[in-house]
Amino acid sequence: MSHDIRARTKAPSPTPSSANIASQPVPYQARFTPRPRDQLDADERKAVAKSGSLKRSQHSFGGLKLASAEWKLLLGIVILALFVRLYHLSWPNSVVFDEVHFGKFAGKYLSTRYYVDVHPPLAKLLITMMAFFGGFEGNFDFKEIGLVYPSEVPYIAMRALPAIMGVGVVPISYLTLRGLDCRPATALLGSMFILFENGLITQSRLILLDSPLVFFTALTILLWVGFSNEQQQEPFSEDWWLWLTLTGLSLGAVASCKWVGLFTIATVGLATLKQLWDLLGDLRVPPRLWIRHFMARALCLIVLPIMVYMAVFEIHFLILQNSGDGDGFMSSEFQHTLHGKGMPDTYADVSLGSEITIRHVNTQGGYLHSHEHNYPTGSQQQQITLYPHNDRNNNFRIVHAYEEGTHDHDYATEPLLHVTHGTAVRLEHIPTFKHVHSHDVRPPVSDVDFQNEVSAYGYKGFVGDANDNWIVEIEHGAKGDSHSHERVRTLRTVFRLRHALQGCYLFSHKVKLPTWAYEQQEVTCNKNAVKPNSLWFIETNEHPKLALTPGAEKVNYRPPGFLRKFLELQQVMWTTNAGLTDRHNFDSRPSSWLTMKRGINFWVRDHRQVYLLGNPLVWWLSTAAVVLFAGAQALLILRWKRQYKDFNNSFIVKYQEMCGFLAVGWFLHYFPFFLMSRQLFLHHYFPALYFAILLTCSVFDLGTSNLRPKVRLQVAGVLIMGAVITWYHFSSLTYAGQWTKSQCRNSKWLKTWDFSCDDFPVTYGDYSTFPTVSMAESAVPSDGAAQPHPDGQAPAAPAGNGHIVEEHKAEATNVPAGNHPVPGRDVFQEKANKNMKDRVASVAKQGDAKVDVKTAETTRAADPAEHVENKAVMPPPPLPPNELNDVRTEGARQEQQGPPGVRQPPQRGREQAEQRKQQPEKVAAAVAAAMAAAAGNDNTVAGVDDDAAAPKPGDPPKGDEFAESTTTPDAALNEEERIRKELFPGDGA
Repeated sequence: MSHDIRARTKAPSPTPSSANIASQPVPYQARFTPRPRDQLDADERKAVAKSGSLKRSQHSFGGLKLASAEWKLLLGIVILALFVRLYHLSWPNSVVFDEVHFGKFAGKYLSTRYYVDVHPPLAKLLITMMAFFGGFEGNFDFKEIGLVYPSEVPYIAMRALPAIMGVGVVPISYLTLRGLDCRPATALLGSMFILFENGLITQSRLILLDSPLVFFTALTILLWVGFSNEQQQEPFSEDWWLWLTLTGLSLGAVASCKWVGLFTIATVGLATLKQLWDLLGDLRVPPRLWIRHFMARALCLIVLPIMVYMAVFEIHFLILQNSGDGDGFMSSEFQHTLHGKGMPDTYADVSLGSEITIRHVNTQGGYLHSHEHNYPTGSQQQQITLYPHNDRNNNFRIVHAYEEGTHDHDYATEPLLHVTHGTAVRLEHIPTFKHVHSHDVRPPVSDVDFQNEVSAYGYKGFVGDANDNWIVEIEHGAKGDSHSHERVRTLRTVFRLRHALQGCYLFSHKVKLPTWAYEQQEVTCNKNAVKPNSLWFIETNEHPKLALTPGAEKVNYRPPGFLRKFLELQQVMWTTNAGLTDRHNFDSRPSSWLTMKRGINFWVRDHRQVYLLGNPLVWWLSTAAVVLFAGAQALLILRWKRQYKDFNNSFIVKYQEMCGFLAVGWFLHYFPFFLMSRQLFLHHYFPALYFAILLTCSVFDLGTSNLRPKVRLQVAGVLIMGAVITWYHFSSLTYAGQWTKSQCRNSKWLKTWDFSCDDFPVTYGDYSTFPTVSMAESAVPSDGAAQPHPDGQAPAAPAGNGHIVEEHKAEATNVPAGNHPVPGRDVFQEKANKNMKDRVASVAKQGDAKVDVKTAETTRAADPAEHVENKAVMPPPPLPPNELNDVRTEGARQEQQGPPGVRQPPQRGREQAEQRKQQPEKVAAAVAAAMAAAAGNDNTVAGVDDDAAAPKPGDPPKGDEFAESTTTPDAALNEEERIRKELFPGDGA
């Protein structure tokens, strides 16, 4: 067999001329390979018949080959889009939906008060820019849905920014389809579908973030398509670099609006990987040239977006330099970079006799705290809590542990004695002279065997007992400070406090005590303490001897740099975003978005509604296109497996690549939501909807490829006319226009569409008889959308109505202790009303007006560190016996139909109206009685949301300022009564 074996000859070395040819850029080539005559579509056959051959395409900027007539058409489209998006932009003239949040954020930027939100700041900065140019001074709080805008609030200018960006999406969609090599009729169809999509119109007419998000998503895809066309024409040309750089800038912008923009980055990233993979298999591209391609994309599509994203946060930090309601979410070091939060230098060495403040490490740095109020259960001794604000009740003195029969250390006369690892100490609360104390008694909320109550026990001159003793265990010190590992040093040493007798550790977690402790954070002694929740450090330290010692070392917080602040804020945003798991009346899951099963009730007032609902024709066609493409792709793969040569047909390859790119974009913007447990709403689907609409047009382009251009344009015209008719049919919900009951009921094409038809009058003429609502009336807070009047019609003057989608409401496990508001929240009455309804429902289920305080509070809010399900549940207030039956009746109604103030599905609308006709007085009396009982019972008042007590910058801390040692019990009770009246206006008790 040796004679059959031939030696492989060595390939000749490349000549200089051939090497130079290989290193040159790849010459121009068409985006799609030329096709034989039998594979030409109708337009190409017409061009061949006219000129005798199919002309080769010439270089065009970004592959956009638009005739002059198309530019005129595009101008007309933009003018029409301006009319559709900006029509009657001033209406509604009151706060709508999440304008409660994003309008308020503009005010915080203008007042430079720090806040925390779950979204990056670019879109909010752009809205703030419009508010600034409009003359807004930040003195309107956007407190309630339905609150009428005063004349000094430039809300029209603020709404104009999302509206203009919504207009911009329309021509961008046209250019994108043309860049994908679709025909002008197809591009016209896509732009019209975007223009008359009711959901996109609704979102773009309000002070919301979704319109900027969709705009930058669409812009990124256009720029990427243009770059891909330049890649096929002339790599590394000036135009090539321009499109690539602009794509990177747009990627940074879309991620800086919302984190959903990361899905757009993933879309472009996958397309980039495919390009690099194809280049790697192209033998005309030498390795050195391939590396240039890789480095150029890495620089422009990775480094540049990151720089843009970080630059936006740098602007965010530069503006928000003053203390605000977001301080409590940040670390102590971060807080002290804000004006109004700094502190003077403090002594470094902690000794017996030092007056100190102790902070918790793991839960936004609350202070160990006590005040002259006792636990209502357990030992009924003075409360020990965690409080996030500076207060004299945070001051403790660290003294020597109690030992019977031994001499107590006199810190005033004896030498300084440093606190080291293993030192036994007592913590004396300076304002009340009581010691931090623990014993084998269960805490009031975390009532489990491994948790002990921590209280303040003793009086002035009382030496204490062994239950006051704590052992200091140093966990670690600071880098660069060797002494902080050996002894306790202010701001440098992290330590634990172990109870000398019980063996448990001083512990705190994100569980808030009830209103009798002013909703401050619970402190316990935990025998199974998770280490991060049992770590403490000393923030301030004063000692009389150190004050007399010249040169005594002082320390202060080390101010974090930009990168550390940036990373910390990203972590806070992520944690808060993940905690948005509470259900909402109008939330929905991704499985319902494809069919648009339900929308969102944005605003109800004056017998009009703003209800987020897409254009059904556009929406359902886009879903059908996705399903059709998936089926066609599966069929092609099966045929390929059976050795069919479909992928050798350049016509099929063209549409397979075009539709595949758009389908991948749709998939990456849709399916990740299935992995999220947080609150989700229909508007989260809008970026994916954009890709689905472009995919619909690509399928249309394929399906009409063999039709004559005139016939294709006629088919597109029919679809456009259908979209316009459907848009007009639902325009009353989009623009808050006039409608009638019959028109509304006939428009419920799906039973799950839950906009309320009872809010509309019988005829259009009825609108002239309705009174106008004044600003004073509109400011009355409400818990939801306008409720139907007992006679089946909406009340004549619904005030402050609408539904607040609680996208920004953090769960109890992700909210700082104390009175800080959840990011994006400052709606006092909304939560007060909700608590009232919860109490009514709870009492109705009890069967007895008396509820034991201890047993009603044994469950706790979940603490991630403990992995224990524990949610604080407040006891309901007792009601008078003669009112209990009425409340039970109302509670039974709530179990069957949902709580009052919540929009119910339409099929139960008439039934509810009949019930309201029969019992309006009973329900009102029951609620009034419950509110009166709530105000009159000190130990059973339901929890007040932390928004309600949020301190404003510059104000003294609330919730504990009346717990000073000089405050009498009567004064404290009067102060509590004042707070209840603020939280429950109209309470006559």
